[in-house]
Amino acid sequence: MALALAIVVALAFDVTNGFHDSSNAIAALVVTRAGRPGPAVALVAVLNLLGPLLAGTAVASTIGGIITVPPDQMVAVVGAGLTAALTWNLLTWWRGLPSSSSHALVGGLVGAGLLEAGTGAVNWGGFDGLRPEGVIGVLTALAVSPLIGFGVAFVGIRLARRGLRRARHDVVGVVRRGEWASAAALAFSHGANDAQKTMGVITALLVAEGRLDAFVVPPWVRLTSAVALTLGTLAGGWRIVRTLGRGIYRITSLDGLVSQSGSAAVILGGAALGAPISTTHVVASSVVGVGAGDRSHHVRWSVATEIVEGWLLTLPGSAVLGMLALVAWRGIT
Repeated sequence: MALALAIVVALAFDVTNGFHDSSNAIAALVVTRAGRPGPAVALVAVLNLLGPLLAGTAVASTIGGIITVPPDQMVAVVGAGLTAALTWNLLTWWRGLPSSSSHALVGGLVGAGLLEAGTGAVNWGGFDGLRPEGVIGVLTALAVSPLIGFGVAFVGIRLARRGLRRARHDVVGVVRRGEWASAAALAFSHGANDAQKTMGVITALLVAEGRLDAFVVPPWVRLTSAVALTLGTLAGGWRIVRTLGRGIYRITSLDGLVSQSGSAAVILGGAALGAPISTTHVVASSVVGVGAGDRSHHVRWSVATEIVEGWLLTLPGSAVLGMLALVAWRGIT
């Protein structure tokens, strides 16, 4: 009963991840009028579904190894961590803030693990070559990736503006078609990276409960995680679309093409390395990057600052929620 409930909460978290982060891929398409919301969401949904089915499971292994508690405590700790992340996603979506589902999940798991079994319950980790391990490795990847996204977008928009200085006006149509391709790539990368987080926690639960002999993601876990993320994507995240497309910086079609392409490259690179990267952080940083590289005085730095403050609150906030949720999960298990 407790295992089934934990899996349901994991999939519910995956759904909120979908509608929370789907806005990352459709914001540029919609606000630059390169595409209508309906077709944009449909495209993103399909690519979100293909991402976790076609990509590997390196990120799932990383997430699955964050908490190390005895098997009889695993369901309560993971269930509490997921409940915290789910709650945080809903709160930030309601406020229209581009928060990180990855940070919320890590914070929730760490908070529940610390309360249940102390510091020994947390795999603090580091790096195995370029592959992140444990909390330190994951948080490093989450911290560095937005900086890379900002840098790629900053350089990319300057090169694009310089290269198109003498271009004819009809190049706008080509750029808008390119936005569809970059949105597809971003959606695929989101599915490839984010759905694996749910795969990781479900697989860890199955191993702890003796349903699996080793940490190998079963096909049904890949499929259900992909479907849950896609269902969330179909719901859209229109509050966050407005924040990303207009609230930080009023992006043009070229801005959207550059920021989406750069974000997709960073996130796919993270998936290949097993690094759980926040799609939201990378995309928001890329939007700031194109704004700073093009017209920095038009960037709404106050909004960007509010988003950063939200990011900084995510880890401690979700950790506290994880501790509170653990009390309830102890009664269930």
